[in-house]
Amino acid sequence: MLPLNSQLLFTLTGRVSPPVDIGVTASGHRRIIPVDGGEFDGPRLQGTVLAGGADWMVVDPDGVAHVDVRVTLQTTDGERIYMSYRGLRHGPPEVMARLERGSPVEPSEYYFRIAPWFETGSKKYAWLNRMLAVGIGHRLAAGPVYYVYEIL
Repeated sequence: MLPLNSQLLFTLTGRVSPPVDIGVTASGHRRIIPVDGGEFDGPRLQGTVLAGGADWMVVDPDGVAHVDVRVTLQTTDGERIYMSYRGLRHGPPEVMARLERGSPVEPSEYYFRIAPWFETGSKKYAWLNRMLAVGIGHRLAAGPVYYVYEIL
């Protein structure tokens, strides 16, 4: 069996606005969470998260939040990268209630994982178009923090 190796791509700290509550749909409880911006920093990639993205989140009847995020990253050298990701966030009901209130919660108390996908026309960052990544997240009152790893 081959080992699965990874290396840190970047840490992303996002800022979000209060959610727009769409209500309970056939998919679950739908909320749209606007992304106001943020920063990312890593060994080969640094910059800002541009405002204008969003998370089209659905919370299913079991309390599992299915994140569906689309944002634009702008590197410190002015290149733009489209980043989309899906993921899951869940945990014990009392932990998730604390998260919803904006209370501090240790990341080890709940599961929050994402699978980012990148798309860019930049020649310098074209390697992002040809790789897979995974991320581990945790939620702060202002927004999420993700540790995103390139799968080697």
